[in-house]
Parts: sequence; C-alpha cells; structure tokens
Amino acid sequence: MRTSNHLIGLLNFLTFLLSVPILGGGIWLSSKANNTDCMKFLQWPLIIIGVSIMVISLAGFVGACYRNTFLMYLYLWAMFFIIAALIGFVIFAYAVTDKGSGRPVMNRVYLDYYLQDYSGWLEERVADDSYWSKISSCIRDSKVCNKMGRSVIDGVPETADRFYLRKLSPIQSGCCKPLTECGYVYINETIWNPGGALMGSNTDCAKWSNDQEQLCYACDSCKAGVLASLKKSWRKASVVNIVVVIILVIAYVVAIAAIRNNRRIDNDEPYGETRMEKARPSRIHF
Repeated sequence: MRTSNHLIGLLNFLTFLLSVPILGGGIWLSSKANNTDCMKFLQWPLIIIGVSIMVISLAGFVGACYRNTFLMYLYLWAMFFIIAALIGFVIFAYAVTDKGSGRPVMNRVYLDYYLQDYSGWLEERVADDSYWSKISSCIRDSKVCNKMGRSVIDGVPETADRFYLRKLSPIQSGCCKPLTECGYVYINETIWNPGGALMGSNTDCAKWSNDQEQLCYACDSCKAGVLASLKKSWRKASVVNIVVVIILVIAYVVAIAAIRNNRRIDNDEPYGETRMEKARPSRIHF
C-alpha cells in the first residue's frame, strides 16, 4: 500500500541532496561575479536550476511522506514542465550543434578550427560582439593558454616537434596559437614569430599577437574553437539529460501511483476494491 509513497519520497530526498552542490556552485559564482564577466554569464542558470530542483524535490518528498494530495499534484505539474523542458533542450542542443568540426593538419595531432565551418543560431550568438566580449573575457581569465606551458629542463620549453604531437583542446588550438596555414614559427606554446615564411591569406593571420593578453582572442579561429567546445559539452550534457529524463519519467509514474494510493487511503478503500463494489455492497453478510 505505501510502497509507492516510500519510493517517491526516497527519490526526491536524493534529488534534494543533489540540488545542494548545484545551488552552492551558483552562489560561489555569484560571490565571484564582480571579478569577471564570465562568472556573471554563468551564475544565474545554476542558481535557478538548483533552487527549482530543491523546491520541487522538497514538495514531492513532503507530499509523499505525509500523503498531501495538493503537494503531490503540484509536484506532478512541476515535473511535467521540467521533463518537457529537458526534452526540448536535448532537441535544441542537437539541432544547433549539427554542423562544424576541427580540420586535420598535416604532421600535427591537434586540429585547426575555422568559423566558416559553423553556422546557425549558436554560431551567430558566439560571433556577436556583445556575446564574444563576455566569452573572450571568460577564456582570458581562466588562464587556459598560460596553463599550456611545458618545460623540458630548467625552464626550457619543449621542442616544436613535441608540441605538434600534443592533443590540444579546441579552445587551446583556436585561441592560444595561430593557424598552421599562417606559417608562424614556434618559439613556445604561446609565442610564435612570423620568421621568413609567407603569411596566409586568412584574416586571422594578421590578428595573432605575442602579447599574452591578446594572443588570438580576437580571431575567428578562437570563436570556432569555442563552438567546437560547446558542441562537445552540449552533446555530453544531452546524453546526461536523456538519462535524467528517463529517471524523472520513472519518478513521475511512481508519483502518479502514490497519488492514487493516497486517494484510496483517504476514501478508506481496501487494496483492489473498486468504487462499483463500494456503491453496490453485497446484501449477504456473514
């Protein structure tokens, strides 16, 4: 009789606990928001998601444990919208990341990234100046390029041949070094000289700077690297969301069973007894 109530209570207690680190991460980002635009860009989604999951889980937990029909109905409606939103996000994520990937380069393990390989809603948002100023600030403040440095001995940087064999992330390849076609000569991971080679025709070739605060943050290749990184992370998030949707659908079905169980108890119906049997009781009693 009470199995469904206990199960939905346990499920919501676990999701309530999971919402705590999500909310804590959003609050931490909020405390750092005055330092970088990147933090301002990320804080509110985490806080909203954390608070929503916490409130809904609490409502489902209390409703199941105390057989509160109102809270259970509220929980069902909220769960319905969350499931619909997650399904919508999965469809949206695959739709806006269906194009574009890195290009292989001869004698290099890493890939080069070109903005023209991408198109659609996500590309337009990333390439927009107002959005890009925040994104590039985020990349710069993360020190992702500074962390690329490796030394062989006594601070001597690794050789070009060893660097060419490194598997760089899309952001590292697009933002922290010039495109291979530009013909720059490797000095270390983030310092490249034109040397005697001819510059490529790509406009990014003239945008490269050895200034560690500039590098290729203004390059289209950097924007393409961000798009490639978003595509990878959104695809992973979509897989996680699919798993979460399956779990929430199971919880949703269990919640419906819990509500029916509560109604039976409230109407003083024994398990398996129908309303028709209650309306027409037998005339013969033993």
